[in-house]
Amino acid sequence: MNLRRRANSFRFAFQGLADLLRSQPNARIHLGIALLALGAGFYFGLSRLEWVAIVLCITIVFALEAANTALEYLTDLVSPQYHPLAGKAKDAAAAAVLLAAAGAVAVGGIIFGPKVVALF
Repeated sequence: MNLRRRANSFRFAFQGLADLLRSQPNARIHLGIALLALGAGFYFGLSRLEWVAIVLCITIVFALEAANTALEYLTDLVSPQYHPLAGKAKDAAAAAVLLAAAGAVAVGGIIFGPKVVALF
């Protein structure tokens, strides 16, 4: 195992993450919401299982946002002119992010809803 190659793979992954946050407005929105969820988690003192759910949701949404962005880049490369199948591929990838984000909102509501209601 070449240590330099391993280090480069991490460097490239972090470059991809930086590009994602620089170039994708929705990724920045996801980041802001993730930071709010993490802050709320510390404020409310989440249980271990609640933390697992929140971290998994954040990770899944970001992973799908990255995959969606990769698919968009690749589609634009191989199909620079509009093609209906290219549009369908992009739409399906965007739908995956939407579904994950909706699930994350549901999990957040289940976890944080009762805690917020208890404040009043």
